[in-house]
Amino acid sequence: MIIEQAIVEEIKNEKENIFLLKVKAPQIAANCIPGQFCNIKVSGLTAPLLRRPFSICDVEEDSLYFLFEVFGEGTRLISEKQVGAELNIMGPLGNGFDFEGDYDTAVIVGGGLGVAPFPFLTWAIPDDKERITFLGSKTSETVVTWGLENVFISTDDGSLGLKGNVLDLIKKNEKLFEGKKIKIFACGPNPMLKALQEYSLEKGIDCQLSTECAMACGFGICQGCAVESKTDDEKYKLVCIDGPVFDAKEIKL
Repeated sequence: MIIEQAIVEEIKNEKENIFLLKVKAPQIAANCIPGQFCNIKVSGLTAPLLRRPFSICDVEEDSLYFLFEVFGEGTRLISEKQVGAELNIMGPLGNGFDFEGDYDTAVIVGGGLGVAPFPFLTWAIPDDKERITFLGSKTSETVVTWGLENVFISTDDGSLGLKGNVLDLIKKNEKLFEGKKIKIFACGPNPMLKALQEYSLEKGIDCQLSTECAMACGFGICQGCAVESKTDDEKYKLVCIDGPVFDAKEIKL
């Protein structure tokens, strides 16, 4: 774990309340893997006391990217940062995706801003693997495809792509990976992850789930991000240090 004074290099408004932040943080950038996250300290008179967790969206040489939605005072203050401003960042935190192994096709599944860790994962997956991305969102106004490949989209209101949820979208396109060995990488709200967990276990598909949870410390001290375990050796796992990425067989959602 590294604490680094990062410099804001760019911040772009991707959609109405969705921002892509690029910061120079060479020490963290050199040590992270897809699926990990950072805790960012928010400064300002009205800033919250606790750091805010952000998935590492991508890495480019000495720089990190974070994709986030403004939903409170902390994220609002970060969205208003100017180029050259400093951000105190702690990371990389947690366990990331295991993208090695024996499979032909990586099926990447994002729900809403659950797409955040997937640009980094997309290029990190070995070149001999095919990549197919399924995105589900409430409406076209919240769909972000930055850094992704071979994208299929569903929206709850039907304003873009298939009208329905992302599991409906996967089932409609199962022929794309028929006869291939696939591995699912998913991030999004818990109902979506639970549905994918049931789907993957029923089909016997290797599946990794990046869980979303409120985290206070980010490194296991506060014990506030527990998720029920399916393994015999422990009753609970912590999202911040055992996750956020778990094998679908490991946890109860």
